[in-house]
Amino acid sequence: MRRSFVALLAVFLGTLSATAQDWPTGTVRLIVPFAAGATPDIVARLIADYLQQKLQQTFIVENKPGASGNTGTNDVAKAAPDGSTIGVSIGGPLAINKLLFGNLPYDPAKDLTLITMLVTQPSVLAINTSLGVNDSRELVDRIRANPGKYSFGSIGTGSLSQLTMEAIALKSGTRLVHVAYASSPQAMTALIRNDVQMVCLPAISVVPQLGSGAVKILAVSTAERSALIPGIPTLMEAGIDVEADAWMGLVAPAGLADATVTRIGALVAEAITSRAIREKLTTQFMEPVPDSPAEFRARVNADIDRWSPVIAAAQIKID
Repeated sequence: MRRSFVALLAVFLGTLSATAQDWPTGTVRLIVPFAAGATPDIVARLIADYLQQKLQQTFIVENKPGASGNTGTNDVAKAAPDGSTIGVSIGGPLAINKLLFGNLPYDPAKDLTLITMLVTQPSVLAINTSLGVNDSRELVDRIRANPGKYSFGSIGTGSLSQLTMEAIALKSGTRLVHVAYASSPQAMTALIRNDVQMVCLPAISVVPQLGSGAVKILAVSTAERSALIPGIPTLMEAGIDVEADAWMGLVAPAGLADATVTRIGALVAEAITSRAIREKLTTQFMEPVPDSPAEFRARVNADIDRWSPVIAAAQIKID
């Protein structure tokens, strides 16, 4: 973990008020802005089950998919700030979608309380082995010499999987053809068939396909090598100045009392760093990274700064 969880938990618990220690006083809705079975849903249900057993209160996971995660995140933003509604969301609805959508129904900076980061999930740059390159440097040389010849698959316009590949092309001074698919499995099927020659997708989507021999991982897109995928270099190591990781965080409506934010953050940090949940997260190539609201806000702002020039250069818009 990036910091001592014990120290973090001590800070959380040391600032709790008596009122906040009563949370929750009734049923808590945990809204997920994606369908059941998606990774945010998996994380939300692990947290809900842990808290329900620990606190002997009812936690209900509600899936509210739609509009690239905006629908469910908007439901959280519009709820009463009394602790009865919280939500799991990702970088799209909390940062990137502000750059893609002309009219979001909520303002991520004003209408939401950021409680804590939950997990990160490394993405990997993978190719169809018929491309015949051995590392990221060779890939860059190939696509630079053949602008517009090669295509990449993503899980949708404006997704992190598109933005990372667009950033690689931008940093390499070349062009790639984007082909959007509805899901990671569909994008991986296209890669195996050589309908597209490369992808940058969550590791959980790619690693199980390595046995086919049709797919090869060249790099991990996180700033540092991932212990979950040992031996895989970063894009930075190949001289490609691109960093991307899929993360999830816990949010609530704006106006939630600070002491309640602290109480929820401490309990959720305890949940996701528990041995049982950590082991389950590892099977999904996810790592718990609880932090403070200020650190969470810094992560959101960093993503906006990182992806704004890429979105502008690639002229990506959803509406």
